[in-house]
Amino acid sequence: MEAATERIDKFGIQNLTIKNLAADIGLSEPALYRHFSGKNEILLNLLCYFQSEMAARLSAVSSQPTDSVGERLKAMFCSQLQAFTQKPSIVSVIFAESIFRFDHVLSQKVAEIIQMMTTYVNQSVRAGQASGEFTSDIPATAISTIIMGSLQLTIMKWKRTGSQTDLVYDGNQILCEILKMIRKP
Repeated sequence: MEAATERIDKFGIQNLTIKNLAADIGLSEPALYRHFSGKNEILLNLLCYFQSEMAARLSAVSSQPTDSVGERLKAMFCSQLQAFTQKPSIVSVIFAESIFRFDHVLSQKVAEIIQMMTTYVNQSVRAGQASGEFTSDIPATAISTIIMGSLQLTIMKWKRTGSQTDLVYDGNQILCEILKMIRKP
């Protein structure tokens, strides 16, 4: 999995093949085929690993006591963005929707990961609205979409620049501005 992640990060998801991966780790292609049926199974395992790691991180962050729901959202996104910073190739895998459109299993796994994050954000926004911290003038689902879309764009810009910017800082700045817009006066 680590070798596949490194290959994706260095050469792109299109360059992940059983032949290349076998060469990277010093195995024969048949030996690697004994463990994985092909590239898509490797990608699925990467996504499953990231999903379980993400679930554990988000659960831990959301159970921490905070002064506000906004602070909880910032902690969740900081955790997520740090994970992307540590493994930038996972961004290539998660946001490779066009590559996966003909593979239902991979598409479904990516959808599950995005839905998990959306659920955490939506629950937080609803909690903020219930406590009076956030405005109720905008539906929670719309606010969640704005947050998720803005941060997705920030992540994609970071990835397109070769990870040259500070993703955690940039993402935090965007989220802080959104929180200003949705906080009750």
